[in-house]
Amino acid sequence: MRKTVLSCLLIISAGGVFAQNADSLFIRRVADEILLHGKAYENLRYLSKQIGPRLAGSQGMVKAEKWGLQLMQESGAGKVWFQECLVPHWVRGGKDEMWSSQIVSANVPGKPDARLIKKNYDVVALGNSMGTPKEGLTAEVLLVNSFEELDRQKDEAKGKIVFFNYKFNPTFIRTFQSYGDAAKYRGNGPSAAAKYGAAGVIVRSMSHSVDNHPHTGATRYDSGYAKIPAVAVGLRDADLICEQVEKNKLTVTIKTNGYFLPDTIGHNVIGELSGTEFPDEVITVGGHLDCWDNCEGAHDDGAGCVQTIEILRAFKALGYKPKRTIRFVLFANEENGLRGGLKYAEEAKARNEKHILAIESDAGGFTPRGLGLSGSDEQLKKFMSWRDLIAPYGCSEFSKGGGGADIGPLSRTLGTPMAALQPDSQRYFDVHHARSDVFEAVNKRELELGAVNLAALVYLVDKYGL
Repeated sequence: MRKTVLSCLLIISAGGVFAQNADSLFIRRVADEILLHGKAYENLRYLSKQIGPRLAGSQGMVKAEKWGLQLMQESGAGKVWFQECLVPHWVRGGKDEMWSSQIVSANVPGKPDARLIKKNYDVVALGNSMGTPKEGLTAEVLLVNSFEELDRQKDEAKGKIVFFNYKFNPTFIRTFQSYGDAAKYRGNGPSAAAKYGAAGVIVRSMSHSVDNHPHTGATRYDSGYAKIPAVAVGLRDADLICEQVEKNKLTVTIKTNGYFLPDTIGHNVIGELSGTEFPDEVITVGGHLDCWDNCEGAHDDGAGCVQTIEILRAFKALGYKPKRTIRFVLFANEENGLRGGLKYAEEAKARNEKHILAIESDAGGFTPRGLGLSGSDEQLKKFMSWRDLIAPYGCSEFSKGGGGADIGPLSRTLGTPMAALQPDSQRYFDVHHARSDVFEAVNKRELELGAVNLAALVYLVDKYGL
């Protein structure tokens, strides 16, 4: 009897080792396909350079959607379609400017005693913000470092331009913590200042960078207060404004041109490989196709889009036939409305679809470090068991907690577990929403390794479920 039990245990053990070896070999094949024959980098070059900015509602959005649909077809999707959704159409409307004028003494023999000096600051209007009057908005700057300081100085805010000088916290090692901590000043700052009668807002850019590129991003107006103009300022100029205000009163002129057109039609771009055994179980992997209008959106989120399509291409190149249905999604309008993610979840619910996992890549095309999962304890345990298979390709940090803006509605609507690729984040907010988010800022090998790790996770969930 003991021999029989021992023999059974040995057979089970050998079966597990065999399965793990088979998984390791297939993941190696996927990695070789992507690293030797990958198309992600050149696809990103085209998206960044030939299409470029692609904010919701723009002509760039239309071009990008057509590009994505065609590339899905060329990469081997069995089925490709547009999923229509209404998207907001905010227009920047021209160059964003801010300047101060100061009369200073010339102290030069034979010249007038005083002259007017104009200082231009590097700014960009916040997404969704309203423009100034045509002649600009001129007012004194009220510097505050937090909402609490604004509350204490509320009597001074009326008619002023409030400058939220809230800095990215450098002590957070995971820079997304710094972003989550600071972004409330961009999102809620204009309405918080308008509550006390402010005429406009400046926010310190959401970045650790040492350059002077201003970083845009969406703001949200509270319907109870005036919609005042709002800009982000580069970090060097932010520090200069602080020095100027501390020395004396500072008056600046802001000139922006933003406005809304009526909502227009946009699309999620979806490609699909149908499952051979469990076609009703869906795995979603994707990134968002839109980006801000002041940049190429190479890291945010061109990288996630081309990694998504690269997984599809690699699976087809290897002749892989998935057990479950895999959907590759380029989401619409993540940046200033999330309409694509909401529509995807709405239709999944209406069709009573069974989504077993949604995976998002929206943290840049940098070196892959980890994967995170939001799910049950049992699902997390299974996920953690795959670490040794994926770790050789970069993602050695497996953690509880993962997801993304686009797949969040699916999780909230259907209870779908979520996962996210977690690249090295130290340089992401140097370029996030700034003119420096260009193709040249992306490293080919880092981008491809991200696709390898994502593909490995998709493969393991497809084979074993979650």
